[in-house]
Amino acid sequence: MTSEFSSGDLVQCRYGGKSRKGIYITERDGMAVVKLTSGYNIGVPSGACTFVERPVPPAGKPLEIHQNKNLPNLSIVSTGGTIASRIDYRTGSVTSQFNASDILVAIPELAQIANYRTIPLATILSENMTPAIWQDLARAVYDEVNGGAKGIIVTHGTDTMAYSAAAISFMIDTPVPIVFVGSQRSADRPSSDNAMNAACSAAAATSDLGEVVVVMHATTNDDTCAIHRGTRVRKMHTSRRDAFRSMGIPPIGEIEYPSRKVTLAPDAVRRGTHKLALHDKLDPHCALIQFFPGMSPDILKAYEGYHGLVIAGTGLGHTSTTLIPPLKHLAENGTLVVMTSQCMNGRVCDRVYDTGRDLLDAGVIEGGDMLPEAALVKMMWVLGNEKDTKKAAALMQTDLKGEYNRRSGHGL
Repeated sequence: MTSEFSSGDLVQCRYGGKSRKGIYITERDGMAVVKLTSGYNIGVPSGACTFVERPVPPAGKPLEIHQNKNLPNLSIVSTGGTIASRIDYRTGSVTSQFNASDILVAIPELAQIANYRTIPLATILSENMTPAIWQDLARAVYDEVNGGAKGIIVTHGTDTMAYSAAAISFMIDTPVPIVFVGSQRSADRPSSDNAMNAACSAAAATSDLGEVVVVMHATTNDDTCAIHRGTRVRKMHTSRRDAFRSMGIPPIGEIEYPSRKVTLAPDAVRRGTHKLALHDKLDPHCALIQFFPGMSPDILKAYEGYHGLVIAGTGLGHTSTTLIPPLKHLAENGTLVVMTSQCMNGRVCDRVYDTGRDLLDAGVIEGGDMLPEAALVKMMWVLGNEKDTKKAAALMQTDLKGEYNRRSGHGL
C-alpha cells in the first residue's frame, strides 16, 4: 500500500518483469506516480512499490556561489517561471518557488560569466503576471541599471514573456542589455533547457547590446540561442525548446553554445546608444480581443468604458460588418480602437476592401504590422502617458521600440 509512503521517498518498483528505483510522488486512481532517475514519471500499481529510504534534508548553511568580483556586474531579477522552479512531489507538478540565488546554485556556469546581484521580485507562474507587476519590474530594473549593473537578466515564465518584454521595452530607455529568459522544460527533466538558456542570457547581458530582448533556444539542439527583440517576439509552440520566434524581422543576434560567442545583427541597438530613463505609467483599462466568424456585436458591450481596445482581425485587418456600428460607438465615446491582424506576418491595410474602409470611417486605427500582444502593451503605455486622443492615436502608428515597421519584412 502506498499509504506508507510520503512524497519524496525513494522507492523500488517492480512491474512487467523489470525493477526501477525512483522518487514517490503521489497516488492517483490506485496507481503510484513515481519519478525515475531519468527525470520522467511513470504510473505503476500501488502494490508494485516497496519503501527504500526517506532522504534526510542536508544540514547546515545552503550552498553558496563564490563570485569573481573582476567579472562584469549583472543583476538577476527573478519573477518566477519554469527556469526558476522545482518539482512538487506532493502533486508531481512543477511549482515556481526558487529565488534568484537558487538559480546561481543550480546553474554554476553562470559564475564563470559575471558577478551577480539577485533581486527576487516575484515568485509566480507567468499567467499571473499583471500590469502592476510590470511597473514594479520596470522600477526594479531601472534601479539596478542606475546602480551600476552592466546588464540585467529577467527570469520569467514563457507563456506571457513576450508581453512582459514588450512592456519593459516601452517603459525603459536603456543603455545596457535587458535580457528576458525562461525555460520550456524544468530542471528535473533530462531535456531541460534552463542551464543553457541561462548561460546564453548572461552572455547576451555582457555583450554590446543596448535594448530589451528575449533569449531562448534557437533550435531543438543545444547549440544556439536566438536573441529576439522584445517587441517582435512570440511563443509559437507549447513545449518545444525552440518555441520562440522573431515575427516580421529576423532575430537580432545569436549566442553559440557552449562557447557563448555572441553575434549581433547590424540593426541591433548597441550598448550606450540611449540614456537611462524610466517611463512607468500604464493605463490598465485596455483589452485585446480576437475576431471570429459569427462573433456577436453584443460582445463589444463588455468593453464600454474601456480606454483602449486592440482587435486581432482577419487578414488585412477585418471584422464582420455587424461589428462596425458598435466599434464606431466605442470610438465615438472615447475608446481608442486599434486593428491588428491574426496573421503571423504582414501588415494591416484597411483601404483595400469595403469592410476595411468602413472600419476606418468608424474610427478604427490601423495597427500596421504590430503583433496584437505588443499593440496591447503599447496601448497601455501610450494611454498612460498621453491623454490627448489624437496624439495617442498618432503614437500608436509611430515606431517607438521597433514594434512598428514601415515596410513588411521577414517571412513574406
